[in-house]
Amino acid sequence: MNCLGRHVRAVLTFCLYAPIALLAADAGSKSKPVLLYSRYYNAEGENRYLPDGTYKEVVQRLREDFEVRVHNQPLTRGTLAGVKLLLIANPSDRAVGTNAPPPHVSPADVAALTEFVHQGGGLILMENQENHNLEVEDSNKLLAQFGIQATNLYTDAKKLVLPKETPVIGGLRWAYYTGNLLQLDAKHPAKPRGLGTNDLSQKPLKGTRDQAGVLLATAEPGKGRVVVVTDSGWIADFAFSEEGVGGVSIKGQDNWEIFQRLTRWAAALPAPAKTSR
Repeated sequence: MNCLGRHVRAVLTFCLYAPIALLAADAGSKSKPVLLYSRYYNAEGENRYLPDGTYKEVVQRLREDFEVRVHNQPLTRGTLAGVKLLLIANPSDRAVGTNAPPPHVSPADVAALTEFVHQGGGLILMENQENHNLEVEDSNKLLAQFGIQATNLYTDAKKLVLPKETPVIGGLRWAYYTGNLLQLDAKHPAKPRGLGTNDLSQKPLKGTRDQAGVLLATAEPGKGRVVVVTDSGWIADFAFSEEGVGGVSIKGQDNWEIFQRLTRWAAALPAPAKTSR
């Protein structure tokens, strides 16, 4: 083939395949980070916060920013491959009915999840109240890697206005539906910090439990980011709709905006555009 022929063939090849390559690159640029809602630590038969139950709306909304996956497989390097953000809600302590006992956080889990976060993954772990079959002791072995510990002290439901100077979620109104408190190790290298604390000047809407302490905390270990929240019901459908639960209905809240900001922060995504109330 002469020089001219080779030149023409090169041009034709480029014209034929360049659009395909550009389309592939464009599709890749539009792909969303993966958020895994893990049900691994939830007991079989535990129906709180099911992705097609009271978490149905939040799962749908999360798809604006993430490719959402849900499963109950063990959390290993393999199942975490490609995951950017891991969500765990209300890890179970005991079996439900005649089902097998749920897995607790094991030493192998602590190693795998700590590695996942240190290498750039995001983790959101949400606690709850004691009568929600909540497991604390083994979960704390994981949280200890980030300078955070859950306690058995509880605060009942309130609408908390977060101070404007609060990082990430300042100025927003948090409908908090009861959970345990956190203790932070200020000297820990993961730099834990409290973003939401209980306001003792405000009485609970129902109930008498009202402990001083941190209700929402973050940490930044290695290349990753961690969020720990002491309530799992605050992103349930009943919270978003303001219908409430247990005789408590909290009106005028920004729970979705708070959660969206936290998920994007934990996944190292740009902050969402501010929404009007």
